[in-house]
Amino acid sequence: MSENSNKVSQVPVEELSFREAMNELQGIVSGLESNTLEVEESLLFFERGVSLLRSLRGRMSDAQQKVDVLIGELEAADDDGVVDTTLHKA
Repeated sequence: MSENSNKVSQVPVEELSFREAMNELQGIVSGLESNTLEVEESLLFFERGVSLLRSLRGRMSDAQQKVDVLIGELEAADDDGVVDTTLHKA
């Protein structure tokens, strides 16, 4: 969706790249903030924006989980070489 267009994109959200979805969402926000849309158009824009935002948040959450797993694996690998000398036999 271009910022100058008053049409909501028909491309399924899941087919958009993250960058494409962000750009479309920015265009929707600009359109809604312009106060030039009819109520019906505004509702369509808002609905599409909610779908885009939901998708983007889900993608960010997935990415964060992957990063957390990778960092955990790195920390576990670092800990493998450390000998715990704080344990004593009773």
